[in-house]
Amino acid sequence: MKNPMTGLFSLSLLLLFSCGGTQNVEDGKVHVSGKISNAPEGVVVLSQFTDSRPKIIDTLDVASNGEFAIDLEVNEPTFYQLYLYGEKAVRLALLDEDVEVKYDFNDPENVSIEGSKDSKEMLKLEQLMIAYQEEVNQLNEAYYEAMSNNNSEEIKAIQTKALELEANQAEKVKDMITSMGDSFASLAAIGLLNPKTDFPFMDELVARLNSNYPNTKSIMQLKQQLDELRVLSVGQPAPEIALTNPNGELIKLSDFKGKYVMIDFWAAWCKPCRQENPNVVRLYNEYNSKGFEVLGVSLDRTREDWVKAIQEDGLLWPQVSDLKYFNSEAAELYQINAIPATYLIDPDGNILAKDLRGPSLEKKLAEIFD
Repeated sequence: MKNPMTGLFSLSLLLLFSCGGTQNVEDGKVHVSGKISNAPEGVVVLSQFTDSRPKIIDTLDVASNGEFAIDLEVNEPTFYQLYLYGEKAVRLALLDEDVEVKYDFNDPENVSIEGSKDSKEMLKLEQLMIAYQEEVNQLNEAYYEAMSNNNSEEIKAIQTKALELEANQAEKVKDMITSMGDSFASLAAIGLLNPKTDFPFMDELVARLNSNYPNTKSIMQLKQQLDELRVLSVGQPAPEIALTNPNGELIKLSDFKGKYVMIDFWAAWCKPCRQENPNVVRLYNEYNSKGFEVLGVSLDRTREDWVKAIQEDGLLWPQVSDLKYFNSEAAELYQINAIPATYLIDPDGNILAKDLRGPSLEKKLAEIFD
């Protein structure tokens, strides 16, 4: 089970990619230089990002006046990191331009990057994420305070704010990627998007990057990952689900063709799922007569727990399960690795939306039926 707040707050600036393409630079070398002022004790460590993790390359010599320099062999778009005295990380996107970094520990909010336009874009991205993280921290504090006070109304309000914050941040990230133009720094930003909700944007971006930086390993890997997700993207036919209900009767997703169907992946042991159930019951009662149906797919392990939860929560819609937890045939088919998770299917059997719950589900149903 995945806490709905945790999923929102797990974004990391380490979602970077090292590239392995065939773009050539003039001499294959990039000069990295800089000056650090008012530094504490310690060292400057240079790392290269490989498979989203920094791999240490060297410890740089820093002169008494705070200046440093190193020449790097860079024959393809590559992400690096300067870790300054164990306190400040500066991420660089290098290809064919030298870069100069300046940082004053007495002015920790300001980093100066000159030269590499791709590295300048990285700095903008980091500033965007710092501002976002501050908002995240405030929501986290409010959330845990509401939890400690067992204030269910406040918890619900904070979760709604969290969903809105996530959506707004995704739009900001996409706007920044658009403003980057052809910069490969957008590879760093794409890791901050959710392929479930931003698949078309990511798909177009990866296609453009693949054209600008052909045969780049990380871009090809991203393309392969998106191709695997394409079958579950909005607009695609929803894969068939054929499982039994608590009475052992076979129920298929295709049985409900002609209706709007929300596939609801849940379980008796999933607290956020159970907290969402009253909202779904309310909306089901409001829109079922207008053509809205729900197909509950339980990831429980035992029939007893499953049936008990259905009765306790007053779930009125069809329920199916093979009682195989996350190894469920349907969960694997729909690539479910955390619940609650939902897919909204249109009357023609195509995927219309994903991960709707709370206010977002209510808003979507109102758009369809009201």
